[in-house]
Amino acid sequence: MLVNIKFIRNDDDLTNAFVRLESIFQADKGTPEAKEMEILVVLIEAYEAEYYSIKA
Repeated sequence: MLVNIKFIRNDDDLTNAFVRLESIFQADKGTPEAKEMEILVVLIEAYEAEYYSIKA
């Protein structure tokens, strides 16, 4: 299975990443979907830290 993961560059990309994440959230450990999920989480967190950070 080939996974097509892209950088999150705008809010549309972020929305698409969340939709995909939701669809694979219960993936079994060790599957390509689980690996994709891990990558998506990192990309989402990085985008949110850059553009939606909450400063104390």
